[in-house]
Amino acid sequence: MDYRHLMFLHLATVVPCVFLGAIVFVIKKGTLVHRRIGRIYMILMMATATTTLFMPAVVGPRLLDHFGFIHLFSVLTLFSVPRAYFAIRRGDTRTHQISMISLYAGAIVIAGAFTFMPGRYLHSLIFGMSALGY
Repeated sequence: MDYRHLMFLHLATVVPCVFLGAIVFVIKKGTLVHRRIGRIYMILMMATATTTLFMPAVVGPRLLDHFGFIHLFSVLTLFSVPRAYFAIRRGDTRTHQISMISLYAGAIVIAGAFTFMPGRYLHSLIFGMSALGY
């Protein structure tokens, strides 16, 4: 099965999060701009995590011939986003902050770094090697 359409959907939802998440970290907290960008970031992160669950792992061991270690970041996202949202709704800024920092560090920085490993599609795009037959 060809999963390229899912990969492009994933990239379309996650790439803006790299920048939106960084912006939210540096602007004044609690402002209307912070809340609006934060909502967009959260929606895009939930969309990207959901999308990745349908994409099979291509590097490393797989569970059920589909899920790999990289999918743990999807689980992190699907847990962290609602946790952060409900925390801030009840006024628990500390839990919100920890959840958002963990989400960005884990799902954007660390998982993003893994996408450049040999055998991954982005590695082949950046470094010009044919991977996965694309």
